[in-house]
Amino acid sequence: MMQNATANKSYNILMLAPTMFFADYGNPVRILEEAVALQQRGHRVTILAYPNGRDIANLDVRRCWGVPFNYRIEVGSSRHKIYLDVMLAIKSLGYILKNKPDIIHAHMHEGALLGWFLSKLTGAPLLFDFQGSLSGEMLDHHFIKKDSKFFKPLSWLEKRIDLMAKAILTSSHNAAKLLIEDYQVPAGRVHPTPDCANPDRFDPAALSNAEKIALKQSLGIPQHKQLLVFVGLLTEYQGVGLMLKALSILKSQRDDFHLLLMGFPSVAYYQEMAQQLNIADRVTFTGKMPYEHLVPHLAIGDIAIAPKLSATEGNGKILNYMSMALPTLAFDIPVSKEYLGALGLFPKTRNAESLAERIAHALDMPSAEKAELGQALRRQVIAHYTWGKVGSQIETVYQAILDGHPQPALMVKRVAAN
Repeated sequence: MMQNATANKSYNILMLAPTMFFADYGNPVRILEEAVALQQRGHRVTILAYPNGRDIANLDVRRCWGVPFNYRIEVGSSRHKIYLDVMLAIKSLGYILKNKPDIIHAHMHEGALLGWFLSKLTGAPLLFDFQGSLSGEMLDHHFIKKDSKFFKPLSWLEKRIDLMAKAILTSSHNAAKLLIEDYQVPAGRVHPTPDCANPDRFDPAALSNAEKIALKQSLGIPQHKQLLVFVGLLTEYQGVGLMLKALSILKSQRDDFHLLLMGFPSVAYYQEMAQQLNIADRVTFTGKMPYEHLVPHLAIGDIAIAPKLSATEGNGKILNYMSMALPTLAFDIPVSKEYLGALGLFPKTRNAESLAERIAHALDMPSAEKAELGQALRRQVIAHYTWGKVGSQIETVYQAILDGHPQPALMVKRVAAN
């Protein structure tokens, strides 16, 4: 049985974030919310990150050096990250010469590998925040192919890194299952700590009706049409192409919907796709949506879509949709099923035709039924998926590994295979 950490114990936490922090998408959002939750519990958090990204008030973010020709936000796997990781390693060595961390909290596999070396140098235990398979992400981003000569060595390295930490937090129960069953990580080291939402901030009552009308008007969105919303990275593995093709099918059948498409990169690519599919008049592209501006833009939505195809990564946007009481469509990948359960609107198969059929079903649901479903989703978030609870869970794991007695893993939910 896990015990609560001592209430007045404050830790000096070195959080390794080999990413463009802060950027407005999944991984940096988890880093941000965890850091804020830990600070609110009285801990000192220092984040070491790449030079690219936005500064966030009241967070101690220290950046490694970059190069003059590349200060743009890089999403997913990139060759640029090789030299950035070297720069981050140099920065981290400088940090530990002047500061003694109690805990090294490493995000991503690059962070865990660096954290292992820092742990050996400082004696501070390493905690790995696992958000998906390294090799799986590279396949999703087409950075590497499965038949590449680099794939097997990369998979071998990934498995070694997974075994380096005293404890591993996972962003879903499905990820915990993957580590235990496929990567042979001892169950006692694995602690499912799912992505969460802040229901006080992500509140469907955030805007008045008048404010909703005004925001729609400013975006050029028809007032009389049901609004579908999507936020996230604009990539094929996120299902964006399939979603646009589904809307093309729907346009030939009905005229009562519009899509608010929020995210980056590749905006021009998907705008061109919308033109070719003859649905440009049905889609509003916002480009990059700042995380702090997300709530009002979700508040004007009627139905949310999360058509992610990756089976190994998290899908935290779904929890924000749920917190905003939005009926949510998603393909039946394990993490989406984990969050939505019986309340999700899942297409029968992962193709545009099935997605179009399910969107049509959602559009045809009576308003009262949609509202009831949305409130049930919000209740599920409040009961199980809040960042405040995550802060307490992480604190407990910190205490356990500092005491040298890692606690048994939380029960891993059985998630149906694809």
